[in-house]
Amino acid sequence: MRPSLAAAFLLFAGGGAVQAQTVPQPAPAAPALRPVDPARLAVADRLVAKLLPAGIYKQLFDKSFSAMMDKIVGQMGEMPIAKLAQMGGVTEAQAQALGTVKMREIMEIYDPAWQERQRRTMQVITAGMGDIMTRVEPKARVALARAYAREFSGAELEDLDRYFATPAGAHYASRALLIAMGPDMMEAMNAIVPELTDAMPGLVQKTKAATADLPAVRTKGDLSPAERKKLAELFGVDPETLEDHASSSTGTE
Repeated sequence: MRPSLAAAFLLFAGGGAVQAQTVPQPAPAAPALRPVDPARLAVADRLVAKLLPAGIYKQLFDKSFSAMMDKIVGQMGEMPIAKLAQMGGVTEAQAQALGTVKMREIMEIYDPAWQERQRRTMQVITAGMGDIMTRVEPKARVALARAYAREFSGAELEDLDRYFATPAGAHYASRALLIAMGPDMMEAMNAIVPELTDAMPGLVQKTKAATADLPAVRTKGDLSPAERKKLAELFGVDPETLEDHASSSTGTE
């Protein structure tokens, strides 16, 4: 199995992503936000309480997100392995040599229970993400209220508040996020998967062209003794065992 094809297979099979070794760069400083007017923030708080009612993210992950991931996994299974190989960087000619074999056909040989394994995996991930989002939901409400207070004038916020107090406005506010992530939108989002698959080989080539003038990624053999020592410290291992730990952690040879 070619390296790029193996990487695509492992990514889908849940065998772990191959991570490139990179040097951490400091994140650019975020621009300072202007102070929020307390009067506008008070109205924005009322609006956001209706837009993001308690438990809204849990509902999203339990219903919409779970259904979306089920469809995506199904679509991935029916994807020709040649498409995945091209996403991994092989040439079109190399991909054509793989024929029309689908990922599902390979997975059924490697793992006859792969569909059930994927279903249970996504159930656990979805439930876990729902729990995480439930915990961060209060912070999301605070952030969205501050964003509304900055975006809208006091008069606009009061208009929205009056609208949300009407039956139609209350209905909209409580359901807007769920509607935006509902079955109709999820069906449209699922259509992106084949579009993305078709576009990915071209995007891979564009990224190669965009980074062609950069120095090649170094291997462990290119590192100086001081760099190897530092790398061993980062891995928390003895320098003598760096080869084994670095290879297993970064996927490099």
